[in-house]
Amino acid sequence: MVKRFINGAFKIIFSRMLIIFLMVVVQIMVLLVSFLWLGSYLHYIWEGMSLLGAVLIIYIVNRDEPAEFKVSWIIPICIFPVLGALIYVFVMSNAGGIGLKTKMYVRTKETEGLLRTSTETAAALKECPEQYRGFSHYMEHRGGYPAYHNSEAVYYPLGEDKFADLLQELKKAQRFIFLEYFIVERGIMWNAVLDILKEKVKEGVEVRVMYDGMCSIVLLPYTYPKQLQKFGIKAKMFAPIIPFVSTSQNNRDHRKIVVIDGKVAFTGGVNLADEYINEKVLFGHWKDVAVKITGDAVRSFTVMFLQMWNVSEKGKEDYEKYLTGITYEKPLYHDGFVIPYGGMPTMKEELTKTVYESMIHNAVKYVHIMTPYFIVEQGFLDSMRFAAERGVEVAMILPHIPDKKIVYYIARTFYPALLRAGVKIYEYVPGFIHAKAFVSDDISAAVGTVNLDYRSFYHHFECGVSFYDNKVVGKVEEDFQATLKKCKEVTWEYYRKIPLLQKLLGRTFRLFGPLM
Repeated sequence: MVKRFINGAFKIIFSRMLIIFLMVVVQIMVLLVSFLWLGSYLHYIWEGMSLLGAVLIIYIVNRDEPAEFKVSWIIPICIFPVLGALIYVFVMSNAGGIGLKTKMYVRTKETEGLLRTSTETAAALKECPEQYRGFSHYMEHRGGYPAYHNSEAVYYPLGEDKFADLLQELKKAQRFIFLEYFIVERGIMWNAVLDILKEKVKEGVEVRVMYDGMCSIVLLPYTYPKQLQKFGIKAKMFAPIIPFVSTSQNNRDHRKIVVIDGKVAFTGGVNLADEYINEKVLFGHWKDVAVKITGDAVRSFTVMFLQMWNVSEKGKEDYEKYLTGITYEKPLYHDGFVIPYGGMPTMKEELTKTVYESMIHNAVKYVHIMTPYFIVEQGFLDSMRFAAERGVEVAMILPHIPDKKIVYYIARTFYPALLRAGVKIYEYVPGFIHAKAFVSDDISAAVGTVNLDYRSFYHHFECGVSFYDNKVVGKVEEDFQATLKKCKEVTWEYYRKIPLLQKLLGRTFRLFGPLM
Protein backbone atom coordinates (compact mmCIF):
# COMPACT_ATOMS: atom_id res chain seq x y z
CA MET A 1 0.00 0.00 0.00
CA VAL A 2 2.81 2.41 0.93
CA LYS A 3 4.72 1.55 -2.25
CA ARG A 4 1.60 2.15 -4.36
CA PHE A 5 1.08 5.52 -2.65
CA ILE A 6 4.71 6.53 -3.26
CA ASN A 7 4.50 5.51 -6.94
CA GLY A 8 1.26 7.41 -7.34
CA ALA A 9 2.70 10.51 -5.68
CA PHE A 10 5.82 10.25 -7.88
CA LYS A 11 3.69 10.14 -11.04
CA ILE A 12 1.69 13.17 -9.93
CA ILE A 13 4.77 15.21 -8.97
CA PHE A 14 6.45 14.62 -12.32
CA SER A 15 3.34 14.61 -14.51
CA ARG A 16 2.92 17.03 -17.40
CA MET A 17 -0.41 18.21 -16.03
CA LEU A 18 1.15 19.27 -12.72
CA ILE A 19 3.96 21.10 -14.51
CA ILE A 20 1.52 22.95 -16.73
CA PHE A 21 -0.70 23.73 -13.72
CA LEU A 22 2.24 25.10 -11.73
CA MET A 23 3.37 27.25 -14.66
CA VAL A 24 -0.09 28.76 -14.97
CA VAL A 25 -0.26 29.35 -11.20
CA VAL A 26 3.12 31.13 -11.31
CA GLN A 27 1.90 33.43 -14.06
CA ILE A 28 -1.34 34.17 -12.23
CA MET A 29 0.74 35.02 -9.17
CA VAL A 30 2.84 37.38 -11.32
CA LEU A 31 -0.37 39.11 -12.41
CA LEU A 32 -1.53 39.36 -8.79
CA VAL A 33 1.85 40.69 -7.60
CA SER A 34 1.74 43.26 -10.37
CA PHE A 35 -1.74 44.20 -9.23
CA LEU A 36 -0.57 44.58 -5.61
CA TRP A 37 2.41 46.63 -6.75
CA LEU A 38 0.10 48.91 -8.63
CA GLY A 39 -2.01 49.04 -5.49
CA SER A 40 0.90 50.54 -3.55
CA TYR A 41 0.77 53.48 -5.96
CA LEU A 42 -3.00 53.48 -5.96
CA HIS A 43 -3.32 57.10 -4.93
CA TYR A 44 -1.47 58.02 -8.15
CA ILE A 45 -3.20 55.72 -10.59
CA TRP A 46 -6.67 55.20 -9.11
CA GLU A 47 -8.23 58.00 -11.11
CA GLY A 48 -6.50 56.82 -14.28
CA MET A 49 -7.63 53.22 -13.82
CA SER A 50 -11.15 54.34 -12.94
CA LEU A 51 -11.22 56.33 -16.18
CA LEU A 52 -9.90 53.29 -18.07
CA GLY A 53 -12.59 51.13 -16.45
CA ALA A 54 -15.28 53.59 -17.50
CA VAL A 55 -13.94 53.66 -21.06
CA LEU A 56 -13.82 49.87 -21.15
CA ILE A 57 -17.40 49.59 -19.93
CA ILE A 58 -18.59 51.97 -22.67
CA TYR A 59 -16.57 49.95 -25.17
CA ILE A 60 -18.01 46.64 -23.93
CA VAL A 61 -21.61 47.92 -24.00
CA ASN A 62 -21.19 48.93 -27.64
CA ARG A 63 -19.55 45.69 -28.79
CA ASP A 64 -21.52 43.51 -31.20
CA GLU A 65 -21.83 40.48 -28.94
CA PRO A 66 -24.44 38.84 -26.68
CA ALA A 67 -25.44 40.78 -23.57
CA GLU A 68 -24.32 37.85 -21.41
CA PHE A 69 -20.72 38.34 -22.54
CA LYS A 70 -20.93 42.02 -21.63
CA VAL A 71 -22.31 41.38 -18.14
CA SER A 72 -19.62 38.76 -17.47
CA TRP A 73 -16.99 41.47 -17.96
CA ILE A 74 -18.72 44.59 -16.68
CA ILE A 75 -19.36 43.20 -13.18
CA PRO A 76 -15.70 42.25 -12.48
CA ILE A 77 -14.52 45.63 -13.80
CA CYS A 78 -16.98 47.43 -11.52
CA ILE A 79 -16.05 45.38 -8.44
CA PHE A 80 -12.28 45.26 -9.08
CA PRO A 81 -11.54 48.29 -11.28
CA VAL A 82 -7.77 47.82 -11.57
CA LEU A 83 -7.53 44.04 -11.71
CA GLY A 84 -10.69 43.68 -13.80
CA ALA A 85 -9.48 46.21 -16.35
CA LEU A 86 -6.03 44.62 -16.56
CA ILE A 87 -7.46 41.14 -17.10
CA TYR A 88 -9.89 42.39 -19.75
CA VAL A 89 -7.14 44.17 -21.67
CA PHE A 90 -4.97 41.04 -21.44
CA VAL A 91 -7.71 38.72 -22.66
CA MET A 92 -8.97 40.94 -25.46
CA SER A 93 -5.48 41.72 -26.78
CA ASN A 94 -5.26 37.98 -27.59
CA ALA A 95 -2.15 38.06 -29.77
CA GLY A 96 -2.27 34.29 -30.28
CA GLY A 97 -5.89 34.45 -31.37
CA ILE A 98 -5.14 37.22 -33.85
CA GLY A 99 -2.37 35.09 -35.35
CA LEU A 100 -4.71 32.13 -35.64
CA LYS A 101 -7.36 34.28 -37.29
CA THR A 102 -4.84 35.58 -39.82
CA LYS A 103 -3.62 32.09 -40.71
CA MET A 104 -7.15 30.73 -41.06
CA TYR A 105 -8.09 33.68 -43.27
CA VAL A 106 -5.19 32.85 -45.59
CA ARG A 107 -6.24 29.18 -45.87
CA THR A 108 -9.88 30.13 -46.40
CA LYS A 109 -8.94 32.52 -49.21
CA GLU A 110 -6.87 29.77 -50.83
CA THR A 111 -9.89 27.50 -51.03
CA GLU A 112 -12.35 30.05 -52.39
CA GLY A 113 -14.11 28.67 -55.44
CA LEU A 114 -13.51 25.03 -54.52
CA LEU A 115 -16.92 24.69 -52.86
CA ARG A 116 -19.86 25.79 -54.99
CA THR A 117 -23.41 24.64 -55.67
CA SER A 118 -23.54 22.62 -58.88
CA THR A 119 -25.88 23.53 -61.71
CA GLU A 120 -27.88 20.35 -61.07
CA THR A 121 -28.27 21.11 -57.36
CA ALA A 122 -29.20 24.74 -58.05
CA ALA A 123 -31.99 23.55 -60.35
CA ALA A 124 -33.27 21.15 -57.66
CA LEU A 125 -33.20 23.91 -55.03
CA LYS A 126 -35.62 25.98 -57.13
CA GLU A 127 -38.28 23.38 -56.36
CA CYS A 128 -37.79 23.77 -52.58
CA PRO A 129 -39.82 26.04 -50.27
CA GLU A 130 -38.61 29.62 -50.06
CA GLN A 131 -37.36 29.19 -46.47
CA TYR A 132 -34.95 26.43 -47.43
CA ARG A 133 -33.77 28.25 -50.53
CA GLY A 134 -32.94 31.21 -48.33
CA PHE A 135 -31.15 29.00 -45.81
CA SER A 136 -29.03 27.29 -48.45
CA HIS A 137 -28.18 30.68 -49.98
CA TYR A 138 -27.01 31.92 -46.58
CA MET A 139 -24.92 28.81 -45.92
CA GLU A 140 -23.07 29.17 -49.22
CA HIS A 141 -22.68 32.93 -49.51
CA ARG A 142 -22.05 33.77 -45.85
CA GLY A 143 -20.44 30.54 -44.67
CA GLY A 144 -18.93 29.13 -47.85
CA TYR A 145 -20.74 25.79 -47.54
CA PRO A 146 -22.93 24.80 -50.53
CA ALA A 147 -25.79 22.30 -50.67
CA TYR A 148 -25.39 18.95 -52.42
CA HIS A 149 -28.17 16.97 -54.08
CA ASN A 150 -26.38 13.76 -55.05
CA SER A 151 -25.10 12.50 -51.71
CA GLU A 152 -26.26 9.65 -49.50
CA ALA A 153 -26.16 9.45 -45.72
CA VAL A 154 -26.26 6.86 -42.94
CA TYR A 155 -27.22 7.69 -39.35
CA TYR A 156 -25.70 5.88 -36.36
CA PRO A 157 -27.71 6.03 -33.11
CA LEU A 158 -24.74 4.80 -31.06
CA GLY A 159 -21.00 5.19 -31.14
CA GLU A 160 -20.64 1.42 -31.40
CA ASP A 161 -22.54 1.47 -34.71
CA LYS A 162 -20.28 4.13 -36.17
CA PHE A 163 -17.15 2.34 -34.96
CA ALA A 164 -18.01 -0.92 -36.72
CA ASP A 165 -18.72 0.79 -40.04
CA LEU A 166 -15.71 3.10 -39.73
CA LEU A 167 -13.35 0.13 -39.55
CA GLN A 168 -14.87 -1.36 -42.71
CA GLU A 169 -14.62 1.91 -44.64
CA LEU A 170 -11.00 2.48 -43.54
CA LYS A 171 -10.07 -0.95 -44.89
CA LYS A 172 -11.38 0.10 -48.33
CA ALA A 173 -9.12 3.17 -48.58
CA GLN A 174 -6.93 3.33 -51.68
CA ARG A 175 -5.67 6.94 -51.91
CA PHE A 176 -5.86 8.86 -48.64
CA ILE A 177 -7.31 8.91 -45.12
CA PHE A 178 -7.80 12.13 -43.13
CA LEU A 179 -8.70 12.02 -39.42
CA GLU A 180 -9.40 15.10 -37.30
CA TYR A 181 -10.60 14.57 -33.72
CA PHE A 182 -10.97 16.46 -30.46
CA ILE A 183 -10.03 13.41 -28.39
CA VAL A 184 -7.81 10.45 -29.21
CA GLU A 185 -7.08 8.00 -26.41
CA ARG A 186 -5.32 4.68 -26.60
CA GLY A 187 -7.64 1.74 -26.06
CA ILE A 188 -9.83 -0.71 -27.93
CA MET A 189 -11.23 1.88 -30.35
CA TRP A 190 -8.08 3.80 -31.25
CA ASN A 191 -5.88 0.71 -31.32
CA ALA A 192 -8.20 -0.94 -33.85
CA VAL A 193 -8.17 2.19 -36.03
CA LEU A 194 -4.40 2.57 -35.73
CA ASP A 195 -3.77 -1.02 -36.80
CA ILE A 196 -5.65 -0.35 -40.04
CA LEU A 197 -3.84 2.96 -40.58
CA LYS A 198 -0.46 1.22 -40.26
CA GLU A 199 -1.45 -1.34 -42.88
CA LYS A 200 -2.80 1.30 -45.22
CA VAL A 201 0.45 3.26 -45.06
CA LYS A 202 2.30 0.11 -46.14
CA GLU A 203 -0.09 -0.14 -49.11
CA GLY A 204 0.84 3.39 -50.20
CA VAL A 205 -2.23 5.19 -48.82
CA GLU A 206 -1.54 8.70 -47.53
CA VAL A 207 -2.68 8.98 -43.90
CA ARG A 208 -2.98 12.21 -41.93
CA VAL A 209 -4.05 12.35 -38.28
CA MET A 210 -4.71 15.56 -36.35
CA TYR A 211 -6.08 15.82 -32.83
CA ASP A 212 -6.59 18.67 -30.38
CA GLY A 213 -3.67 19.64 -28.15
CA MET A 214 -5.77 19.15 -25.00
CA CYS A 215 -5.08 15.42 -25.37
CA SER A 216 -1.46 16.07 -24.44
CA ILE A 217 -2.41 16.98 -20.86
CA VAL A 218 -3.57 13.56 -19.65
CA LEU A 219 -4.47 11.28 -22.59
CA LEU A 220 -1.42 11.08 -24.86
CA PRO A 221 2.33 11.73 -24.60
CA TYR A 222 3.36 15.15 -25.85
CA THR A 223 5.56 13.42 -28.43
CA TYR A 224 2.80 11.11 -29.68
CA PRO A 225 2.72 12.67 -33.18
CA LYS A 226 6.38 11.65 -33.59
CA GLN A 227 5.47 8.10 -32.57
CA LEU A 228 2.81 8.01 -35.30
CA GLN A 229 5.21 9.49 -37.83
CA LYS A 230 7.50 6.50 -37.32
CA PHE A 231 4.75 4.37 -38.89
CA GLY A 232 4.61 6.68 -41.92
CA ILE A 233 1.54 8.53 -40.65
CA LYS A 234 1.51 12.31 -40.99
CA ALA A 235 0.43 13.44 -37.53
CA LYS A 236 0.14 16.65 -35.53
CA MET A 237 -1.61 18.32 -32.62
CA PHE A 238 -3.82 21.32 -33.23
CA ALA A 239 -2.77 24.16 -30.90
CA PRO A 240 -0.51 22.21 -28.50
CA ILE A 241 -1.02 23.25 -24.89
CA ILE A 242 1.66 25.73 -23.84
CA PRO A 243 2.12 26.25 -20.07
CA PHE A 244 1.67 30.00 -20.27
CA VAL A 245 -1.41 32.10 -19.76
CA SER A 246 -2.71 32.63 -23.28
CA THR A 247 -6.29 33.28 -24.35
CA SER A 248 -5.60 31.62 -27.71
CA GLN A 249 -5.55 28.32 -25.82
CA ASN A 250 -9.30 28.76 -25.45
CA ASN A 251 -9.92 28.02 -29.14
CA ARG A 252 -9.93 24.22 -29.36
CA ASP A 253 -10.51 21.94 -32.37
CA HIS A 254 -13.72 20.21 -31.28
CA ARG A 255 -14.38 18.69 -34.72
CA LYS A 256 -14.65 14.97 -35.48
CA ILE A 257 -13.97 14.36 -39.17
CA VAL A 258 -12.94 11.30 -41.16
CA VAL A 259 -12.44 11.57 -44.94
CA ILE A 260 -11.62 8.47 -47.01
CA ASP A 261 -10.53 8.87 -50.65
CA GLY A 262 -12.82 11.89 -50.99
CA LYS A 263 -15.73 9.45 -51.30
CA VAL A 264 -16.80 8.87 -47.70
CA ALA A 265 -16.85 11.13 -44.62
CA PHE A 266 -17.88 10.65 -40.99
CA THR A 267 -18.80 13.22 -38.35
CA GLY A 268 -20.82 13.48 -35.16
CA GLY A 269 -20.12 13.50 -31.45
CA VAL A 270 -18.09 10.28 -31.31
CA ASN A 271 -14.41 10.72 -30.45
CA LEU A 272 -11.71 8.02 -30.72
CA ALA A 273 -11.92 6.85 -27.10
CA ASP A 274 -13.47 3.80 -25.46
CA GLU A 275 -16.24 5.55 -23.49
CA TYR A 276 -17.79 6.62 -26.79
CA ILE A 277 -18.43 2.98 -27.70
CA ASN A 278 -19.28 1.94 -24.12
CA GLU A 279 -16.15 -0.16 -23.71
CA LYS A 280 -15.33 2.03 -20.72
CA VAL A 281 -17.99 3.26 -18.28
CA LEU A 282 -17.53 6.77 -16.92
CA PHE A 283 -21.00 8.24 -16.47
CA GLY A 284 -23.36 5.36 -17.04
CA HIS A 285 -24.37 4.46 -20.57
CA TRP A 286 -22.80 6.81 -23.14
CA LYS A 287 -25.36 7.81 -25.74
CA ASP A 288 -23.84 9.37 -28.84
CA VAL A 289 -24.68 9.69 -32.54
CA ALA A 290 -22.83 10.06 -35.84
CA VAL A 291 -23.41 10.16 -39.58
CA LYS A 292 -21.63 8.90 -42.69
CA ILE A 293 -21.79 10.85 -45.95
CA THR A 294 -21.10 9.37 -49.39
CA GLY A 295 -20.98 11.49 -52.53
CA ASP A 296 -20.07 15.01 -53.60
CA ALA A 297 -20.87 16.43 -50.14
CA VAL A 298 -17.65 14.80 -48.89
CA ARG A 299 -15.85 17.52 -50.83
CA SER A 300 -16.73 20.06 -48.13
CA PHE A 301 -15.25 17.87 -45.39
CA THR A 302 -12.07 17.37 -47.44
CA VAL A 303 -11.61 21.14 -47.74
CA MET A 304 -12.45 21.72 -44.05
CA PHE A 305 -9.81 19.21 -42.99
CA LEU A 306 -7.14 20.62 -45.29
CA GLN A 307 -7.84 24.18 -44.13
CA MET A 308 -7.28 23.19 -40.49
CA TRP A 309 -4.28 21.02 -41.26
CA ASN A 310 -2.53 23.83 -43.09
CA VAL A 311 -3.10 26.49 -40.43
CA SER A 312 0.20 25.43 -38.87
CA GLU A 313 1.94 24.66 -42.19
CA LYS A 314 4.01 26.80 -44.53
CA GLY A 315 3.51 26.83 -48.27
CA LYS A 316 0.36 26.03 -50.23
CA GLU A 317 -1.58 22.77 -50.29
CA ASP A 318 -2.40 21.01 -53.56
CA TYR A 319 -6.14 20.94 -52.82
CA GLU A 320 -7.16 19.74 -56.28
CA LYS A 321 -5.17 16.55 -55.76
CA TYR A 322 -7.73 15.44 -53.16
CA LEU A 323 -10.81 16.76 -54.93
CA THR A 324 -10.46 15.19 -58.37
CA GLY A 325 -10.32 11.66 -59.77
CA ILE A 326 -13.16 10.46 -57.53
CA THR A 327 -15.34 7.70 -59.00
CA TYR A 328 -18.04 5.46 -57.57
CA GLU A 329 -18.87 1.83 -58.27
CA LYS A 330 -22.56 2.66 -58.61
CA PRO A 331 -24.53 5.85 -59.33
CA LEU A 332 -25.24 8.02 -56.31
CA TYR A 333 -28.78 8.15 -55.02
CA HIS A 334 -30.41 11.58 -54.97
CA ASP A 335 -31.73 11.80 -51.41
CA GLY A 336 -32.76 15.35 -50.64
CA PHE A 337 -30.13 17.91 -49.72
CA VAL A 338 -26.99 17.69 -47.62
CA ILE A 339 -24.95 20.68 -46.39
CA PRO A 340 -21.75 19.90 -44.46
CA TYR A 341 -20.63 23.00 -42.55
CA GLY A 342 -18.03 24.24 -40.14
CA GLY A 343 -17.92 26.87 -37.42
CA MET A 344 -14.81 28.87 -36.56
CA PRO A 345 -14.11 31.38 -33.77
CA THR A 346 -12.02 33.23 -36.35
CA MET A 347 -15.05 34.16 -38.48
CA LYS A 348 -17.75 36.75 -37.75
CA GLU A 349 -20.65 34.56 -38.81
CA GLU A 350 -22.16 32.53 -35.95
CA LEU A 351 -22.83 29.76 -38.44
CA THR A 352 -23.31 26.77 -36.13
CA LYS A 353 -25.79 28.66 -33.93
CA THR A 354 -27.64 29.91 -36.99
CA VAL A 355 -28.21 26.35 -38.27
CA TYR A 356 -30.04 25.49 -35.05
CA GLU A 357 -31.91 28.79 -34.81
CA SER A 358 -33.11 28.46 -38.40
CA MET A 359 -34.69 25.10 -37.61
CA ILE A 360 -36.40 26.55 -34.54
CA HIS A 361 -37.71 29.60 -36.41
CA ASN A 362 -39.04 27.58 -39.37
CA ALA A 363 -40.62 24.79 -37.31
CA VAL A 364 -44.37 24.34 -37.57
CA LYS A 365 -44.99 21.00 -35.82
CA TYR A 366 -41.99 20.12 -33.69
CA VAL A 367 -38.33 20.63 -32.87
CA HIS A 368 -36.61 17.77 -31.04
CA ILE A 369 -33.15 18.24 -29.55
CA MET A 370 -30.47 16.05 -28.01
CA THR A 371 -27.55 17.86 -26.37
CA PRO A 372 -25.13 17.21 -23.49
CA TYR A 373 -24.93 20.85 -22.39
CA PHE A 374 -27.31 23.79 -22.28
CA ILE A 375 -25.79 27.21 -21.55
CA VAL A 376 -27.27 29.62 -24.09
CA GLU A 377 -27.73 33.36 -24.49
CA GLN A 378 -31.07 35.05 -23.98
CA GLY A 379 -31.77 35.34 -27.72
CA PHE A 380 -31.47 31.60 -28.30
CA LEU A 381 -33.58 30.88 -25.21
CA ASP A 382 -36.25 33.28 -26.47
CA SER A 383 -36.31 31.52 -29.85
CA MET A 384 -37.06 28.20 -28.14
CA ARG A 385 -39.70 29.73 -25.88
CA PHE A 386 -41.42 31.59 -28.70
CA ALA A 387 -41.59 28.41 -30.79
CA ALA A 388 -43.22 26.55 -27.89
CA GLU A 389 -45.62 29.42 -27.17
CA ARG A 390 -46.81 29.52 -30.80
CA GLY A 391 -47.74 25.82 -30.63
CA VAL A 392 -44.59 24.05 -31.80
CA GLU A 393 -43.65 20.99 -29.74
CA VAL A 394 -40.16 21.84 -28.49
CA ALA A 395 -38.60 18.93 -26.63
CA MET A 396 -35.03 18.52 -25.41
CA ILE A 397 -33.11 15.55 -23.99
CA LEU A 398 -30.24 16.27 -21.59
CA PRO A 399 -28.06 13.95 -19.48
CA HIS A 400 -29.20 12.65 -16.10
CA ILE A 401 -25.64 11.69 -15.14
CA PRO A 402 -23.33 14.64 -15.93
CA ASP A 403 -19.68 14.62 -16.91
CA LYS A 404 -19.17 18.19 -15.64
CA LYS A 405 -21.26 18.96 -12.56
CA ILE A 406 -21.04 22.76 -12.59
CA VAL A 407 -22.06 22.88 -16.26
CA TYR A 408 -24.91 20.49 -15.40
CA TYR A 409 -26.05 22.77 -12.56
CA ILE A 410 -26.00 25.79 -14.87
CA ALA A 411 -28.13 23.96 -17.45
CA ARG A 412 -30.74 23.24 -14.79
CA THR A 413 -31.10 26.95 -14.02
CA PHE A 414 -32.81 27.30 -17.41
CA TYR A 415 -35.50 24.75 -16.50
CA PRO A 416 -38.03 27.21 -14.99
CA ALA A 417 -37.99 29.55 -18.00
CA LEU A 418 -38.32 26.63 -20.40
CA LEU A 419 -41.10 24.95 -18.44
CA ARG A 420 -43.11 28.17 -18.17
CA ALA A 421 -43.02 28.49 -21.98
CA GLY A 422 -44.14 24.90 -22.48
CA VAL A 423 -40.80 23.46 -23.60
CA LYS A 424 -40.59 19.77 -22.70
CA ILE A 425 -37.39 18.71 -20.95
CA TYR A 426 -36.20 15.15 -20.43
CA GLU A 427 -33.13 13.67 -18.76
CA TYR A 428 -31.50 10.49 -20.07
CA VAL A 429 -31.71 8.21 -17.04
CA PRO A 430 -29.20 5.46 -18.08
CA GLY A 431 -26.31 7.91 -18.14
CA PHE A 432 -24.68 10.64 -20.19
CA ILE A 433 -26.02 11.82 -23.51
CA HIS A 434 -23.26 13.25 -25.71
CA ALA A 435 -25.34 13.41 -28.91
CA LYS A 436 -25.67 16.73 -30.72
CA ALA A 437 -28.76 16.39 -32.92
CA PHE A 438 -31.70 18.54 -34.04
CA VAL A 439 -34.71 17.33 -36.01
CA SER A 440 -37.77 19.28 -37.12
CA ASP A 441 -41.10 18.65 -38.84
CA ASP A 442 -40.00 15.35 -40.48
CA ILE A 443 -38.16 17.45 -43.09
CA SER A 444 -34.89 18.81 -41.63
CA ALA A 445 -32.17 17.68 -39.24
CA ALA A 446 -28.66 18.56 -38.13
CA VAL A 447 -26.03 16.21 -36.69
CA GLY A 448 -22.50 17.14 -35.74
CA THR A 449 -20.18 18.27 -32.98
CA VAL A 450 -22.01 21.45 -31.91
CA ASN A 451 -23.27 21.65 -28.33
CA LEU A 452 -25.81 24.18 -27.08
CA ASP A 453 -23.28 26.30 -25.22
CA TYR A 454 -21.00 29.29 -25.65
CA ARG A 455 -17.96 27.07 -26.24
CA SER A 456 -19.40 25.53 -29.38
CA PHE A 457 -21.06 28.71 -30.63
CA TYR A 458 -18.16 31.11 -30.07
CA HIS A 459 -14.90 29.52 -28.89
CA HIS A 460 -14.39 26.16 -30.63
CA PHE A 461 -13.84 24.96 -34.18
CA GLU A 462 -16.90 22.82 -34.92
CA CYS A 463 -18.59 20.97 -37.78
CA GLY A 464 -21.84 19.31 -38.68
CA VAL A 465 -24.22 18.30 -41.46
CA SER A 466 -27.59 19.84 -42.23
CA PHE A 467 -30.13 17.53 -43.90
CA TYR A 468 -33.30 18.47 -45.76
CA ASP A 469 -35.82 16.01 -47.17
CA ASN A 470 -33.28 13.24 -46.56
CA LYS A 471 -33.91 9.80 -45.08
CA VAL A 472 -31.57 10.65 -42.20
CA VAL A 473 -34.23 13.07 -40.91
CA GLY A 474 -36.60 10.17 -40.20
CA LYS A 475 -33.80 8.16 -38.59
CA VAL A 476 -32.94 11.00 -36.21
CA GLU A 477 -36.58 11.33 -35.18
CA GLU A 478 -36.88 7.56 -34.67
CA ASP A 479 -33.81 7.67 -32.46
CA PHE A 480 -35.19 10.61 -30.50
CA GLN A 481 -38.44 8.76 -29.80
CA ALA A 482 -36.56 5.58 -28.83
CA THR A 483 -34.27 7.55 -26.52
CA LEU A 484 -37.28 9.29 -24.98
CA LYS A 485 -38.46 5.94 -23.60
CA LYS A 486 -35.30 5.84 -21.45
CA CYS A 487 -35.78 9.35 -20.10
CA LYS A 488 -37.47 10.98 -17.14
CA GLU A 489 -39.53 14.09 -17.86
CA VAL A 490 -38.62 17.22 -15.96
CA THR A 491 -41.74 18.62 -14.32
CA TRP A 492 -42.18 21.43 -11.80
CA GLU A 493 -42.30 18.83 -9.06
CA TYR A 494 -39.04 17.34 -10.33
CA TYR A 495 -37.40 20.77 -10.45
CA ARG A 496 -38.47 21.65 -6.90
CA LYS A 497 -36.70 18.53 -5.60
CA ILE A 498 -33.34 19.58 -7.06
CA PRO A 499 -31.09 20.34 -4.03
CA LEU A 500 -30.90 24.01 -3.09
CA LEU A 501 -27.08 23.97 -3.16
CA GLN A 502 -27.13 22.82 -6.80
CA LYS A 503 -29.50 25.65 -7.68
CA LEU A 504 -27.34 28.23 -5.89
CA LEU A 505 -24.15 26.98 -7.54
CA GLY A 506 -25.84 26.95 -10.94
CA ARG A 507 -27.16 30.50 -10.54
CA THR A 508 -23.78 31.76 -9.33
CA PHE A 509 -21.69 30.16 -12.06
CA ARG A 510 -24.22 31.04 -14.76
CA LEU A 511 -22.85 34.57 -14.55
CA PHE A 512 -19.58 33.26 -15.96
CA GLY A 513 -21.23 30.89 -18.47
CA PRO A 514 -20.04 32.88 -21.52
CA LEU A 515 -16.44 32.61 -20.34
CA MET A 516 -16.49 28.92 -19.34
